[in-house]
Amino acid sequence: MRHALILAAGRGERMRPLTDHTPKPLLMAGGKPLIVWHLEKLAAAGIRYVVINTSHLADRFEPLLGSGDRWGVRIRYSYEGPEPLETGGGMLRALPLLGPEPFVALSADINTDHDYAQLPAEPKGLVHLVMVPNPDWHAGGDFFLDGDRLHEAGPGERLTFGNIGIYRPALVEGQSPGAFKLGPLYRQAMAAGQASGERFDGRWANVGTPAQLAALDEFLR
Repeated sequence: MRHALILAAGRGERMRPLTDHTPKPLLMAGGKPLIVWHLEKLAAAGIRYVVINTSHLADRFEPLLGSGDRWGVRIRYSYEGPEPLETGGGMLRALPLLGPEPFVALSADINTDHDYAQLPAEPKGLVHLVMVPNPDWHAGGDFFLDGDRLHEAGPGERLTFGNIGIYRPALVEGQSPGAFKLGPLYRQAMAAGQASGERFDGRWANVGTPAQLAALDEFLR
């Protein structure tokens, strides 16, 4: 697996006013932008081609990140226009830059010590999702993990999707261009037995508010 997609197009409304002038993925934590933590980890895992989808304040990314040479990756940018295309629409828009093989996709606004090199090179079906124990702010979780199979309803343990996954392009190919979410496609894949998953019990943080960003910054420093 040589390609990755970093989802970075969102407006970051809950992070305002910080995101009024800086895209959330470029906010600093532990002395570097949130997205740089991912670039370093992806490079360490042997991934050499990274696509970053952009929308809100899209012109801020390339001047800071450039071509990715300093991290040993090649960055390409997938601009969605002034309005983000949601997770599914953004992935579909980026497919021509990602190629035909499975790729890792992750949200720019998480921080984790997950070793991306341990992710499967290919999902058993259409998608493989990393699941984490339910945080306080999402106690109900998202999906059930039974062994390595994901289900919308039991059996298994209900966990939270950690916004890290391995995808086959076929998951979104054939969808109409425009804004749409990945959630319904996950559920379709689960119903067809085409979704696998893993439980990750290491450090994982969602960075959605200024308080969460401040807590992460303190931890990383």
